[in-house]
Amino acid sequence: MGSAEDTKPLNLSEPLLPSTAFAAPASAEEEEQYPPITYNRGNRPLRDLPFLILFLILSFSTFALGIVVSVRRNPNRSRAFVFIYDSSSSSCIPPPNSSLHDLSSIYVYSSTSVFARDLIWTFVITLLLAGPIALSILFLLRHLAKQVVYTFIPFFILTLIFLNLYWFIACQFGVSCRQSFPLVYRILVLVFFFLFIALIVWLIVSNWHRIKLTVRILRISSSALASNIALFAVLPSLVLGLLVYFAPIVVFLVLATFNGKIVPWEREDGRYSCKWKQAGWVPSYFALAIITMIWSLSAMVEAQAYVTSGTIAQWYFSMEERKPRWSIRNSLRNAFGPSFGTICFSGMVLGVVRVVRIIVDTARREDIASGFVKVLLRCCAEYFLAAFDFVNKFTINFSAITGESYCSAAKMTYELLRRNLLSAAFVEVVSARTLAGIIFVISTLYAIAVYAILKSIDDLGTETYYIAVLAWALLMILLGYFVHVLEDVIDTVYVCYAVDRDKSEVSRQEVHEVCSLLPVSRNHRTSLDSRTPFLV
Repeated sequence: MGSAEDTKPLNLSEPLLPSTAFAAPASAEEEEQYPPITYNRGNRPLRDLPFLILFLILSFSTFALGIVVSVRRNPNRSRAFVFIYDSSSSSCIPPPNSSLHDLSSIYVYSSTSVFARDLIWTFVITLLLAGPIALSILFLLRHLAKQVVYTFIPFFILTLIFLNLYWFIACQFGVSCRQSFPLVYRILVLVFFFLFIALIVWLIVSNWHRIKLTVRILRISSSALASNIALFAVLPSLVLGLLVYFAPIVVFLVLATFNGKIVPWEREDGRYSCKWKQAGWVPSYFALAIITMIWSLSAMVEAQAYVTSGTIAQWYFSMEERKPRWSIRNSLRNAFGPSFGTICFSGMVLGVVRVVRIIVDTARREDIASGFVKVLLRCCAEYFLAAFDFVNKFTINFSAITGESYCSAAKMTYELLRRNLLSAAFVEVVSARTLAGIIFVISTLYAIAVYAILKSIDDLGTETYYIAVLAWALLMILLGYFVHVLEDVIDTVYVCYAVDRDKSEVSRQEVHEVCSLLPVSRNHRTSLDSRTPFLV
């Protein structure tokens, strides 16, 4: 490591970078504490086993108790209103000379309406088109990233302006909207959204110096994802597996509400009637099942990040002319084998943080936290959430690369970035926002096309707007999943770059040329012309 730096001539025109200028020579104690970091291709030991056992216990308990609630269910719950009070036995009994079967509720299903038909077909077509659209975006970002970004930025602004003007004009011509929404308020909303658009334009202009860097980051991450295109088939299969796992739990939750009995109760007029009384332990089962589902969902999200990181890391550290074999299979084997406990641990942390964040956001919106003590508690909660976000940022990526446990991966990631003066809080948020703008424009254009087609086929009036909005939301969710995967790729490439930098090696020259230009903090403004890539 030292010989490479000693033989490299010093160029005073280049700025001194952390790994060469600020990093002190590692002592023997530091080298022993921080062994060389690289992708662990060997057999990995079991990690975070207690959290794996706890997760399996919760899952087993949820399913075992779910079977119990299914067997113990009381089918008379839906017929409680027909039971009558028997004064002789002080209990509720079914009415005489009647069959419970005859007293069951009769549901009448209407025929499928035109609205339902159009909605179903729109959703089916959207699901079928989401994959090709995502692959097309990936292809364009890989080969024409600069053209895509520079084209969609003005389109994003024009789309917002068009939508703002369209709703104002449509409301002006709509009788019901014009009567319920006075002109003065419509003008105020129109001006407010124009000010919001002006703020977005100002943010884009103020961050224009990062656009060129964003283009290069998107090109690199798209190339990495395109080299492992099978992830598009594997990652959705994990989502389908989670849905299959959730299906019986949802059924158990429904059947749990049928556990109880019909009991008499005294009304205000002194007469007795019958009502359904739920078993006291049912809320406890609901709490157990909901905790299991939240933990499982968070663990699935972390498993996807783990598989993505492990696959991309194998691509990154492989020879550029040789594509690694069975990279996704190896990542899946590690994710649901030795590192499944780490994924459960990380999923638990992620689930707790999200629940706490929802509670804090709800308290802020409803102004529940009033007073000095409550405001102080809310600030502490915000600090707690920020700290966990900081720790959890690259932990699962690092664990996928090295096979370390959660706590060890969190500590080693922090030390890795600290030694190289890299930021754990900032990779390049402009890239994520640019991708969000791109999928917003595509989804909006798709919704406009859906509206035009439905308007020409079946004029449903305002219901056509509802179908178009739902199609927009569905495509946004599906393409947002693609953006999430691409963000995981960007995070993994950044960690791999940090590993390279720590060892003074270059596994991917094009990655170093881009990542060396990233700012080291949110307040640091980087210039593409003033900094040069880190080369050995």
